[in-house]
Amino acid sequence: MKKKWILLATSISIFLVIGSVVATLVLTPVLTASGSGNVGADASSGSGAIVIAWNKELLHIVKTPGAQPATVHPTRSFAILHAAIYDAVVSITRDAPPYLFSVPAPSSARPDAAAAEAGHDILVVLYPKWKAALDQQLVGELATIPDGAGKQQGIQAGQAVAARLITIRANDGSAATPPPFVPGNQSGNYQLTPPKFAAPVFTNWRNVTPFVLNNAAQFRPGPPPAVTSQAYAQALSEVKSLGQNTSTTRTPDQTVIAKFWAGPPWNLWNEIAENAALAHHTNLVSTARLFAVLNLSFADSVIAFYDAKYHYQLWRPITAIRLAKTVGNPAVVGDPNWTPLVVTALDPAYPAAHAVISADAATVLAAFFGNKDQIRTTSDVLPGVATTYTSYSDIATEAGLSRIYAGNHTRIETEVGLTLGNNVAQFVISDLGA
Repeated sequence: MKKKWILLATSISIFLVIGSVVATLVLTPVLTASGSGNVGADASSGSGAIVIAWNKELLHIVKTPGAQPATVHPTRSFAILHAAIYDAVVSITRDAPPYLFSVPAPSSARPDAAAAEAGHDILVVLYPKWKAALDQQLVGELATIPDGAGKQQGIQAGQAVAARLITIRANDGSAATPPPFVPGNQSGNYQLTPPKFAAPVFTNWRNVTPFVLNNAAQFRPGPPPAVTSQAYAQALSEVKSLGQNTSTTRTPDQTVIAKFWAGPPWNLWNEIAENAALAHHTNLVSTARLFAVLNLSFADSVIAFYDAKYHYQLWRPITAIRLAKTVGNPAVVGDPNWTPLVVTALDPAYPAAHAVISADAATVLAAFFGNKDQIRTTSDVLPGVATTYTSYSDIATEAGLSRIYAGNHTRIETEVGLTLGNNVAQFVISDLGA
């Protein structure tokens, strides 16, 4: 499958590449292993496999039907998991600032034991029904670490960080009952979408306390163009042509791209990050930092894009195209039977979530590994299809375009999403690098 799509690359790749240069300057000192000679330091320079193992376990959990609470966004779990692992590790190594806090730990403590224990303890609290499997994973990991005081000290550090972080996030607003959504009655207002006309999701998520951002609206984009504008008419015409289920203008490759990216983007990007960490042989500290920065960025990006989505409440392309006669824009030509290639996601259109998350991820991964890289990934929703890329910005560009090909978003929503994701990622990188 040919992978180089350049429709958005000129403007989008520029900000991703520039952002990665700045972020690399912040993160470079962290990418080196500690050179001290104690046992804890030696363990910190070892493999980051423990971090990846807990990430894989959480991916397995959230992909299991019914395991993730319907009103709690999964990016919150990833952020708490990796914040705990990272803060537990650097509480011992002291070679980088923590995300939120450090706990007392001697330099002889084993950071790998701390990482394993922190990962386990967080997931047991978040997913208590999985305790048996999580216990088994922890036992297996701790069995590879030599017994001794350092191991016990590491376990204690992991326990302390996990318990404290769970307490801190206990009242972050994520458990609130989402308020019912009442659609507006003006042209352009979000309406429930076919085929099931189900209520939109995460109507409360903009009220969740961010992990790093100062507030949910910190990087809120400006309003979308009026639905009566020429810009909106052009963007809608594009998705009407490329995103229809029976489109004759969408190429076979574009159809594959739309389906390849149809699943949760934070899952796919976490898998890309796993592969990158393994390919680059990142050590424990670097791997813990990578996944903390990535998933804290994801969590805050989700809070930020839901703030914008429910602030502007822009309707989806399927609504605009089917109700074109109500738009008051002579340049918009409707089709009352128009149907997208991929079923429309259950939330307002502006900005595009896939674009936000993908720009976010591309910025973080480029900061760690450089924008240019050899990247191979598969899709959770398109079995048997694997693809390769040569840069993280190319992936972000494609992910944004995929939502046009899927018929879920206009270019307006994807471009704004890419900018929002980059802004959040740069802020998180800067904060954790301070």
